[in-house]
Amino acid sequence: MAPHIVMRLVAPLCLLAVSALVACKNVTTLSGSSGTGGAGATTSAGGGGTGGGLPEQKAERVDLLFAIDNSRSMADKQQTLVLALDDLISNLANPPCLDSNGNYVSQPGGLMPCPDGTSRQFQPVNDIHIGIVSSSLGGHGADACSTAGTGKASNNDRARLLAREDPTTLAPIATYQDLGFLAWDPTAALTPPGEADEGNLASRFKDMVLGVGQIGCGYEAQLESWYRFLVEPNPPATVAVDNTSQVVWQGTDTVLLEQRRAFLRPDSLLVVFLMTDENDCSIREEGQYYYVAQQKAGNGSAFHLPKARAICQTNPNDPCCISCGQESPVDENGDPICSADPSCLDNNGNVNYHSDLTDDINLRCFDQKRRFGIDFLYPIERYVGALTNSSVTDRNGEVVPNPIFSDLNPQDDITTIRTASLVLFAGVVGVPWQDIAKNPADLKQGFKTAGELTQPNSEGNTVWDIILGSPQNNVPPLDPFMLESFEPREGTNPITGTPTTPPKSGNENPINGHEYTISKRDDLQYACIMPLPMPRDCSLATEACDCSLTNDNPLCAPNPNDNNAPTLQVKAKAYPGLRHLSVLKGLGERAVIGSVCATQLDDPDLPDYAYRPVVASLLDRMRLRLK
Repeated sequence: MAPHIVMRLVAPLCLLAVSALVACKNVTTLSGSSGTGGAGATTSAGGGGTGGGLPEQKAERVDLLFAIDNSRSMADKQQTLVLALDDLISNLANPPCLDSNGNYVSQPGGLMPCPDGTSRQFQPVNDIHIGIVSSSLGGHGADACSTAGTGKASNNDRARLLAREDPTTLAPIATYQDLGFLAWDPTAALTPPGEADEGNLASRFKDMVLGVGQIGCGYEAQLESWYRFLVEPNPPATVAVDNTSQVVWQGTDTVLLEQRRAFLRPDSLLVVFLMTDENDCSIREEGQYYYVAQQKAGNGSAFHLPKARAICQTNPNDPCCISCGQESPVDENGDPICSADPSCLDNNGNVNYHSDLTDDINLRCFDQKRRFGIDFLYPIERYVGALTNSSVTDRNGEVVPNPIFSDLNPQDDITTIRTASLVLFAGVVGVPWQDIAKNPADLKQGFKTAGELTQPNSEGNTVWDIILGSPQNNVPPLDPFMLESFEPREGTNPITGTPTTPPKSGNENPINGHEYTISKRDDLQYACIMPLPMPRDCSLATEACDCSLTNDNPLCAPNPNDNNAPTLQVKAKAYPGLRHLSVLKGLGERAVIGSVCATQLDDPDLPDYAYRPVVASLLDRMRLRLK
């Protein structure tokens, strides 16, 4: 390996390939597909797997886990979620009474009978666990997202349940038996009893959502956070780097395991509700994948990754698409299968590294294979399998029972174990609501069902082709608003016919306003935007803001308190949530998709208010699985 690399990183840069570590001096070679990288066994837990059809099981209780992004810019989405929480809690605890034609009549109280001639939409759920985890898992072994210093604890929430008033003070909110979750228990069936007042339950839950905050780690592990809480067989107490520059998991997080054991019942309807405005950045915690989150080199200068081989630009799936800091893969005879790439070396014969302009720390999880020659993130199959399969792979590469489909507390009187049909995954993510609405001109009609998302249009394209494409085959989404890019994009939305709008054109479009100028290449264009619950004066710099004196950002408006400079933020943003969408697509009928860009926050009586449309979709999917 070139001495320059050793000097730049202090330890040799022996980065991971997709399948295995490349042999490197002074670094132990480990299998990249073992340990925490495993996606789990392929045995389905039953209940239809990812497909459609009605579940053969029905549940009396619900375990509802919210996985909420707590990075910068999420405060407005958390506030918007709070506006729709009453719908969710009220409809589960007190389902409406319907007449024989299915029309709403009343909601007399969950323990009260319906009026004569009417019946409940489904049986009131009198046993609900509600918990929250954040997207912050620290730097995964790198120097990013340190928890050292005042107010930085939420950089690593360790996938434990959160019930705090504020991420800086960490003042706790009272939970059931101090286990970190709320327990809805109007019939006092639990020992000791849980919450019996619907208003108190909703109020505390709203406080918990707002307490997640927006000062967490910027490398958002939205998928890995719920995986670690619900599934990881042996979650680590700490994540560190050993003297061979390899990530190691140390100890076991017994607090998390106790929370999981108390929260997750084996026969409940399990719902994972993920909300984020960015793409997932679940960095693999093994080998040297942590380098993608490293910010400083050994000499204190900014750390940058080596560039990718030239072939990565045209075919990231090519076996020779690797980092310029890696040696070529070899054939069965030990001979390199890739010829030397001249673009990997500078005029002095040293490996070419990225610069501040091409490797901003804010975009480390963007387009990794093309830019770096390495995919540093856990595979999507890990998360689809976790919500589907009866077994998973632990950190040692052993196939073990999946906690989701296990009885974690054999001492209680619950013996039934759920099938995969009793696991739902809801994703409120970065995607234009127009793309996934039943009527792209009117969200009051709700979001499309799983079947409607897979129905080809007149051109033979499904909604998935439009919003996701085929990432594994490097086929981009057909919707230009769903392309990840720091450059202004061009094209027309295939569903609405809305063209992208160039920066500084003076025009607006209803999806993302317009493209904007990102001269430092430290941000991406937006998939969609939404109204802010409250305008934000960025000239005061009192909270996270996106508007400055010289920006042409579509989130910004003239500020009357700042000489009409564009420093008044009136919109909130969301980026294409492609990895989340891949998981949702993989789960088929068990997935509920919604846009994190709410269409309106003005009229709470309308069905398109805040996140009410996705809550309605979720409730519709849940009621088929409830007694």
